Amino acid sequence: MNEETCPVCPEGNVARTDATGRAEMVPELLAWTSSLAHDRSLVREDLLGSAAHVTMLHQVGLLETADAQALRGALFAMFDEATAGTLVLADGEEDVHMAIEARLTRELGQVGKRLHAARSRNDQVALALRIHVRDQAARTLAEVSNLLTELAERATMERDVVLPAYTHRQRAQPITAGFLVAAWANQMMRAAQAVSVALDRANESPLGCGACSGTSLPIDRDVVAAMLQFNGTTSNALDTIGDRDFVLDWTWAGARVLLALARLATDVIDFTTSEFAFLKIGDAIAAGSSMMPQKKNPDVFELVRSKASRGVGNLTSMLVLVKGLPTGYARDLQDDRQAVLDTGPLVRGALRAVRGAMIHLAFDAERCLRAVSDGSTQATDVAEALVRKGLPFREAYKATGQLVHLARERGIDLATLPLADARTVHDAFDAAVLAVLDPRVAVAAKKSAGGTAPERVDEQIGNVRAVAYELSEKIQNVPQLEELRRSLASVSI
Repeated sequence: MNEETCPVCPEGNVARTDATGRAEMVPELLAWTSSLAHDRSLVREDLLGSAAHVTMLHQVGLLETADAQALRGALFAMFDEATAGTLVLADGEEDVHMAIEARLTRELGQVGKRLHAARSRNDQVALALRIHVRDQAARTLAEVSNLLTELAERATMERDVVLPAYTHRQRAQPITAGFLVAAWANQMMRAAQAVSVALDRANESPLGCGACSGTSLPIDRDVVAAMLQFNGTTSNALDTIGDRDFVLDWTWAGARVLLALARLATDVIDFTTSEFAFLKIGDAIAAGSSMMPQKKNPDVFELVRSKASRGVGNLTSMLVLVKGLPTGYARDLQDDRQAVLDTGPLVRGALRAVRGAMIHLAFDAERCLRAVSDGSTQATDVAEALVRKGLPFREAYKATGQLVHLARERGIDLATLPLADARTVHDAFDAAVLAVLDPRVAVAAKKSAGGTAPERVDEQIGNVRAVAYELSEKIQNVPQLEELRRSLASVSI
């Protein structure tokens, strides 16, 4: 049948021909194989891609003006309905892409059938996913930028709170709370780099690659890429339609953010226990027990930590999904939807939870300082003070170990050991050496790059602020979906 005589295809048959088979697909199998339930969430991305495609088809002479205007008008109207939450797409199609085409065909008749010229669902799906990942990555970077800015402010506030750092979860050396918060921020900055990479990798247009080899129709892929504000086009059609590396990058980035948040959360959870008691948890975020009336639990941070499991699960599902697939498209890739669609809301929800809860945490400065006031965590500082006097490090290390042992034998804190007793261990010990047993002195002395000295922490805080600003600047170049809709609508036909 030719286009002029073919009746409007009934629902469920848009992607079927006589060659496919005259019978409709078994309803139970159609429902089982359909991705419509999941990818309804991609409807706005698909509509924008279709609007750009229609505009390009008109520009290259494959669509008459009236037909292009009718299609664009219908697509924009559906986008507005989707934004308002009122869009209705009938069930019975394999995916949202065919559901949109089926609705256009019902509304516009033969004109609706012109939409799919020079494209396949393969490149259409890839386009919707790339627009989605780009949009979600940009929104996530905005949240990370906000968190980094707030962590920089918090680190500045806590510059003078001295507490122990931990290695092997044993007290190690004195640091400041500002230094600790800067460490949290550094983890988050590395995760943000992964999100930024995911955004860049997704920011190429796949439309025009067709099913696997491009098209013989005179399309212009660069026009579509420019209208959708991509950085360029993908380079190989066969690779493009089976490529989900940008999704791997996205789920990896999401997992990275969640893992950074989980490590921060673990510190908070530990430090709010009575055993540590370095942090006080505010009533506004504390959870209670149904049985124990004394409990004040950091449930928000425990749940932030738990979300990392889902993030890692999304990444793992994608890694296993693409493992061993042949080059080109396979229907297996339909199962990328859940991981793709879950990652953005999951990560941003955890980011917002941490941002909202952090302001209700307060360091107990006195308790923190007491934890490092016995002098034991300054043992390395004593050894380094001896090195500054000219002793070989290993000799200074051994002498300091003997000093610690002597204090333990006497049953007193290292910080209170008399100088005369210290000199019985090694005559290099003097008042200047033992002065570093004051944790504040030890903190201020570490002026090496990345150290705890106030000027070094200020540098670290400045770097956090700079990265937050760079992220906010980067996302200014990424259009939100509503902006893309306005931009596309402004292109005259």
